[in-house]
Amino acid sequence: MSTRTGEAYQQTRFHRIIRENVCPKEFRDIKRPVLMNNWEGTYFDFDDDKIMDIADCAKEAGCEMLVLDDGWFGARYDDHAGLGDWVVNRDKLKKGMDAIADHVESLGMKFGLWFEPEMVNEDSDLYRAHPDWALTDPGRKPVMARDQLVLDMSRPEVIEYLYESISAVLRRAKISYIKWDFNRSLSNVFSRGLSADRQGEVAHRFVLGSYRLMERLRESFPDVMIEGCSGGGGRFDAGILFYSPQIWCSDNTEAINRLKIQKGTTYGYPVSTIGSHVSASPNHQTGREVPLMTRTIVAMVGTFGYELDPRTLSADEKAMIRRQIDVFNRYYDLIQRGMYLRLSDELDEEYYTSWGFVSEDKSEALLNLVVTDVRANPEVIYVRMRNLDPEAMYEVDNCISSCEKVPENDAGEKADVIGQVFSGAALMNAGYAFDPVFGSYPAIQLHFRKKC
Repeated sequence: MSTRTGEAYQQTRFHRIIRENVCPKEFRDIKRPVLMNNWEGTYFDFDDDKIMDIADCAKEAGCEMLVLDDGWFGARYDDHAGLGDWVVNRDKLKKGMDAIADHVESLGMKFGLWFEPEMVNEDSDLYRAHPDWALTDPGRKPVMARDQLVLDMSRPEVIEYLYESISAVLRRAKISYIKWDFNRSLSNVFSRGLSADRQGEVAHRFVLGSYRLMERLRESFPDVMIEGCSGGGGRFDAGILFYSPQIWCSDNTEAINRLKIQKGTTYGYPVSTIGSHVSASPNHQTGREVPLMTRTIVAMVGTFGYELDPRTLSADEKAMIRRQIDVFNRYYDLIQRGMYLRLSDELDEEYYTSWGFVSEDKSEALLNLVVTDVRANPEVIYVRMRNLDPEAMYEVDNCISSCEKVPENDAGEKADVIGQVFSGAALMNAGYAFDPVFGSYPAIQLHFRKKC
């Protein structure tokens, strides 16, 4: 067995174990909605009218769920205050959370909400009432990160408070999804609830407390799905995936950076657990400009969604997003449950990155390419597929592309490659030869269907 074949075999085993035996079974087989998250569209600057307008525009673009991110609670106008006070900010959301949820539901969409349960700001009612509930060293100034401290999840009274306050929000409004964030690492791990000779237990008890809170909320609200998050992928582990079937992969939403981030994540975790969104261009973290279709193809390595302000989209962009969502939904089972293939190595990735999916029965495959170093007079890119039926014939029945100077229809679909037929043996041994591609970070996605 070659190194690459052995790696793919082991990866597939990891993916199946996580997907089939670790993640919550009630969310394993259902289709998860394509969401619109408001964070990079508004940050903290929103009110209920703005969120409802965003929901309307997200619906027009074909999205299936709206997620209201940080800033809806307490005195939360920036990241300096409010964490721990899980009550609706009625100055910003005058109509209440239930009115927003009802409006989203009336559009035929689901509604999700952001929480960061394990954290607290010093400028919060919770901290002023219970400063001893934060992990801090006696007699020393604590290490701050994002202006917040970590709650002592080893203490039952902290778990009880969080359960009751979060449950009150979930009972009041129709909420289908929680984005459960964790935006700093642990430090000053000292609990005032344990004696000095037991402080070595705190870190372990902290994790057990988080699990206990997730378990209680899941028992009380079995239809609410949790997405784990820790500034992105810091929360990726099998323990959290037992309660949360997906993890937000990284707060870096820039598509070209995401190529390596998502590739690395798939060494241990299946695509069905990877939260990945299309964000605005220029990207807010890097300033890089990347075509919408390229951002979309990259974000399809995951649960898929959008994180931008849909009110800024043109009618043509909304129409393109609707088509993109249609494509993702068409290949949902293939992407979420098919065998994931890394088809480029580190040397290739100085030029391009390629990956693919093959269904378990080998009846269909999806081949993806992003060129990150566009060249004059470029060498031909050959990408060899894997795990196809070598005796079967495969036909290209769909192609989407962000490449410039190629024949495209108004859906961004390349008509010139539709109908090409190759044997499985040819695709695996010689590879698919891509025509030279040009433009800013061009991308191509090909779908192959096994011919009868």
